[in-house]
Amino acid sequence: MEFIYRPKGVCSAEMIFQIDGNIIKKLEILGGCPGNTVGVSKLVVGKTIDEVINMLKGIPCGGRGTSCPDQVARALEEYKAKVG
Repeated sequence: MEFIYRPKGVCSAEMIFQIDGNIIKKLEILGGCPGNTVGVSKLVVGKTIDEVINMLKGIPCGGRGTSCPDQVARALEEYKAKVG
C-alpha cells in the first residue's frame, strides 16, 4: 500500500511509503538533506512499522522540536491510526 505524508517543520516536502502489512518495503523522501534522507530511507526498509517508530521518534534537529527521522515516525503513527 502506498502512503504519502507531508512532513511539518522540516526541510523535506513529502514522504512516500510502500508498506506491505506491517513491513516497510520502500521509503522515498523528497527534499531535505540528501545524505540524511537517503540514509534514513535505506535503514527503514525491511523493518516493521513499530520498530521504526521506536527507533526514530523524538529525534530533534536544530532546535525545531522535530526532524526528518522524527517525521518518519510521526507519519507511521498516522498510517497506523488510519489503517487500524
